[in-house]
Amino acid sequence: MRKILIGITMLMLTQSNANAFEAVAKVVSASPIYETVNHPTQECWTENQQTTQYVPQPYNPAGALIGGLAGGLIGSTVGQGTGKVAAAAGGAVLGAITGDRLANQYAAASSYTASTPVQRCKQFDNYVTVASGYSVTYEYEGQLFKTTLPYKPGNELRVNVAVSPR
Repeated sequence: MRKILIGITMLMLTQSNANAFEAVAKVVSASPIYETVNHPTQECWTENQQTTQYVPQPYNPAGALIGGLAGGLIGSTVGQGTGKVAAAAGGAVLGAITGDRLANQYAAASSYTASTPVQRCKQFDNYVTVASGYSVTYEYEGQLFKTTLPYKPGNELRVNVAVSPR
C-alpha cells in the first residue's frame, strides 16, 4: 500500500512540474492514405408481364329444365300404375342430366391474356477510392515525427509540446 501511495505522489509531482506549449513544426511529407469504399446503386425499370386470366362462363339452367320436363313426359308414357310415377321421375332425372350436359358442354372457361406492369430492380456495386487520411512526417527541433491526420496539412503544422523533468 505504501508503494502505491509513493507512486501516486511521484506522479502528481511530475504532473505539476510539467510545462506544455504550442509550437510550429515543418511538414516534411504528407502522403494520402487511400481506402476503397462501396457505394451501391440500384437501377429499376418496369417490364410488362403477360398473364393469362380465366373467366368461367355463366351456368345455363335452361337445358336441365327442358331436359327434365321432356324426360318426365316421356317417362310417364312408359309403365302403368305406380310404375308410371317411377318412370316419370326417372325420366325427369335422366332428362335433366342430359339436358344440362348438352346446354353447358361448350361453357368451358374462356381465357384472355393481359399485360401487367411489373417493377424489376437490380443492385450494382460502385467501388470508389477515396483519401481517408494522410500519413504526415514533420520535423520539430531537428527530430522527425510521424502521425496520421484526417486532413492534408500545409507546409507547417501546429504541435503541442510538453516538457517535464526526468
